[in-house]
Amino acid sequence: MIKTTVLNYTEMEQNNMESRNEQWRIDLRNAKTPKERTAIPRVEMPQLDPKYRITCNEEVNQGISAEQAVVEASRCLDCANPQCVTGCPVNINIPKFIKNIERGEFGEAAAALKETSSLPAVCGRVCPQEKQCESRCIHTKMGHPAVAIGYLERFAADWQRDNLPQEVPAMAPANGIKVAVIGSGPSGLSFAGDMAKKGFSVTVFEALHEIGGVLKYGIPEFRLPNHIVDYEIEGLRKMGVEFVKDCLVGKTISYEDLHEMGFKGVFVGSGAGFPRFMNIPGENLNGIMSSNEYLTRINLMEAGRGGDTPVLRGKTIAVIGGGNTAMDSTRTALRMGTERVILIYRRSEEEMPARREEVGHAKEEGVEFKTLHNPIEYIGDDKGRVIAMRVQKMELGEPDASGRRSPVPIEGAIEEIPVDLVIVAVGVSPNQLVPRSIPGLDISKRNTIVVNEETMQSSVGDLYAGGDIVRGGATVILAMGDGRRAALNMAEALLAK
Repeated sequence: MIKTTVLNYTEMEQNNMESRNEQWRIDLRNAKTPKERTAIPRVEMPQLDPKYRITCNEEVNQGISAEQAVVEASRCLDCANPQCVTGCPVNINIPKFIKNIERGEFGEAAAALKETSSLPAVCGRVCPQEKQCESRCIHTKMGHPAVAIGYLERFAADWQRDNLPQEVPAMAPANGIKVAVIGSGPSGLSFAGDMAKKGFSVTVFEALHEIGGVLKYGIPEFRLPNHIVDYEIEGLRKMGVEFVKDCLVGKTISYEDLHEMGFKGVFVGSGAGFPRFMNIPGENLNGIMSSNEYLTRINLMEAGRGGDTPVLRGKTIAVIGGGNTAMDSTRTALRMGTERVILIYRRSEEEMPARREEVGHAKEEGVEFKTLHNPIEYIGDDKGRVIAMRVQKMELGEPDASGRRSPVPIEGAIEEIPVDLVIVAVGVSPNQLVPRSIPGLDISKRNTIVVNEETMQSSVGDLYAGGDIVRGGATVILAMGDGRRAALNMAEALLAK
């Protein structure tokens, strides 16, 4: 298990105390009592109406206003030992940016975010704050809802984009050392941003025709609009990061080629784009596809929205799984005009790994939830196209290694459901082209790159890795934390030579 602890707690703690002891922060803390702050109700995010939003691809969450942001920021107690910061994989100085919002200095709030995060507008939209920073908020220990840190992060980043010219953060002088990044997903972009700040010359190599990795091909625009991702990428370009598209390392160019091109360090953030299936009868029928393929065709290649890429359609679609990707697939299917979308999940709703917000949105939009059911067979017609699926009813037994109660089949409880398209969203594995093209690289049984969990360095000295290629599947923010940790340690190693 790769660690998610802070990169440098002593430095982080010192920076937090320095900003906390500024006179404006002291005055702001004294402006309201803790009792007054905890009495303020948590802000609610305005959303598009469910009946309207399934007809389009517009962003569902509409953001909060400046007035709402200031009030929500005033709920923060500005703790002396802010546990929210230790819950953030990229170590954002959360009280600093929130208190700047409270005093109306929105640009300063955005600058505080940019000190440690290369993608604040992205994280404010897709990070599971309820499991990370917000879960450690002092309000929760007092029986109150946590400060809406994610909403405030999104507000500050959006305000800066809409109101200020994009500025380059503080940069160290150029040191002339070239480093390469394989993959332009969240770990690669985070690594690239940090290395550029440290004075390195950074080039990102992306296999696809657009920059952004899973942020572009995996997450639908109704959750994360492409223009938000493009803005953050443009910020990296202004910092001097170069991007090379349509370049598959291991095929278009090799690891050895990177050395010949003068790169002294390589970071692999190539993600996990290899879909998993369940290996049940009938799984090779036409009309059964992975969520990875389905979402990539629609999100990145604009299938069904004017693009040339085809995508299978159906009147009744079943999505298998209970994570965020499964929710994205169900909600995308509705927007593609599907009449009936059924989510099949082998555990109960309580065990679903998807964010509660995503589960709620899917239900509001009309997705049918069939929990405690597991596919056991697909049935096809004489043309080899799926027409039905057989599902086994389950009940929950004892907890397994994940801490969730294991699903146990109920003998004889089998149901047949007519379907004409099935999307399988039961996980992904790392694609092996990149790691297996690098001589001497240690690869685990799960086909992930083995790294030192403290430094993110691999068995090949100049190669570091992070994100899904190391974890096998994780959140955007954890991938970004890996990129930051790798940058910190690679920079130290290269500058010591």
